Amino acid sequence: MSVQISLREAADFLQSHDNYLILSHRRPDGDTVGSCAALCRGLRSIGKQAWLYANPQFTPRFAPYLEGLTAVRGSEEACIISCDVASRSLLPFGMEDAAVELALDHHGTNDGFAAQTHSDEGRAACGELILELLSLLGVQLTKEIGEALYVAISTDTGCFRYTNVTAATFRCAAACVEAGAEVFPINRAFFEVKRRPRLALEAWLVQHMEYFAEGRVAVSAIPAELMERLALTEDDIDDISGFGRSIDGVEIAVMLREVEGGKGKISLRTGPNYNAAAICAKLGGGGHPGAAGAAVDGGIPAAREAILHAIGEEIKL
Repeated sequence: MSVQISLREAADFLQSHDNYLILSHRRPDGDTVGSCAALCRGLRSIGKQAWLYANPQFTPRFAPYLEGLTAVRGSEEACIISCDVASRSLLPFGMEDAAVELALDHHGTNDGFAAQTHSDEGRAACGELILELLSLLGVQLTKEIGEALYVAISTDTGCFRYTNVTAATFRCAAACVEAGAEVFPINRAFFEVKRRPRLALEAWLVQHMEYFAEGRVAVSAIPAELMERLALTEDDIDDISGFGRSIDGVEIAVMLREVEGGKGKISLRTGPNYNAAAICAKLGGGGHPGAAGAAVDGGIPAAREAILHAIGEEIKL
């Protein structure tokens, strides 16, 4: 059973140890990548040896923030830390059985897989708590650290549009800018520019979306065949889960995908009237009140049936 510790205790732990290997989660997003990169650079700045595990699912979009930080695997004596990882099942491929000494997270559904855990679901992004942790360690923010943290915070808040945003979130972003972070190119790369295959995907989703509960629930699926036919990359679909929520009247958006092992991956995005984490918990998943996920055996058909049943317990479909 994991020991729950304060952020001050986490900082003391990092000060008293060395030789760190930092883990991101599977299908890495901006928060896990930015948090890991910022922590790695921060630890190095105070004289610690630190590397970021070369997650085989890293995509080209994140390459600028990972340069010079990654290692295929640490030494046998490495002290392993994770950032933004809510459960052992989400540890990256190649590190599934890693003995994680410290988990830094912001998911209320963290299952305590690490020896020690600091998880604060009041943070809009894991990047928020990493910023405070670096301050406790006496790290001077640099442009590179600021940009990594800005990627973390901005992507997990939908560029500050989601209900998880607080006044502290904006203060964190301001600290990144004050450290020299150039936010315009980050905002453009992550929130404006889309490749043509992504636009073709959006057109296909609009045509094939299913609606339930008088339009309050929207269900979409991305078959593996479509990924191949449109030549879509993981970067193209990084933020596609919330696509249905952009439609007027939709309060619950479901995105289904085929993933490893023949499973159907469910990504759920909800408005303030529904709890995505509670719905996904019925299927063994978890996440945040507004954004959560789960995976079930049987591919997209089984995932569709399972999530509609779970949603049906909350709203008449």
